[in-house]
Amino acid sequence: MTGAQAVFLGVLQGLGEFLPISSSGHLIAIPWLLGWQDHSLSFDVALHLGTLFAVLYAFAGDWWRLTRSAVQGAREGRLLADPGGRLLALLALASVPGAVAGLLLEDWAETTFRSPALVAVTMAGMGVVLLLADRRATGLHDADRVSTRHALLIGIAQAAAIVPGVSRSGATISMALLLGYRREEAARFSFLLATPITFGAALLKVPHLFATGDMSLVLPGMLAATVVGLLSIRVLLSYVRTRDYSPFVYYRFAFAALIVGALLARD
Repeated sequence: MTGAQAVFLGVLQGLGEFLPISSSGHLIAIPWLLGWQDHSLSFDVALHLGTLFAVLYAFAGDWWRLTRSAVQGAREGRLLADPGGRLLALLALASVPGAVAGLLLEDWAETTFRSPALVAVTMAGMGVVLLLADRRATGLHDADRVSTRHALLIGIAQAAAIVPGVSRSGATISMALLLGYRREEAARFSFLLATPITFGAALLKVPHLFATGDMSLVLPGMLAATVVGLLSIRVLLSYVRTRDYSPFVYYRFAFAALIVGALLARD
């Protein structure tokens, strides 16, 4: 891998992690399409660390508000009754399915799931799900008042994103839309939920990468993922205040068709 390739992959990560188009699907399919040498899942996780920095920076005010509210509630003996403490607890609960899936399917994620054909199927399939969910964006619920049941369902959707092409943001946003949250609120909860699961994956994988990887490639990729990720968050939140998710649906269909075309051409 060259430095330019590492930066390009970081850009893909920054775009795909927060836009509902699947960062993992692109990190598998694009190098395959371009004939680049395959990179490790640990490098992917390092790029996720870059987007973790982005989401922490973008939502620093939210995390500070939630934490301060939770601490105040704990001091008063009403942690779960406090809105901030309750939302933190629900974010933790919603992270459990993804953590379990990551531990149980880690070997498959590093081998079987890294298939361009699988990415084509999941990109198109999740495009259909997102299209149907987007049409049901009723705005009946507020992300600050998410229920335990809804948090678990969104967490289960996040767990499905271990399969490349599904998209963590695409799955969680789609589930939130199906449950009746506004487009912007669905994206906001999805981004907050990205923090604990990404942090956990980084704790497991990144120390090994830093011990064995080439920092001259890892660090530029992480920086690109951080900068582009921050821009992606701001653009998406602004975009969905007045528009729907249909451009991302059509992009997913087009990207799936590109992979299928390449597969047929290489047979």
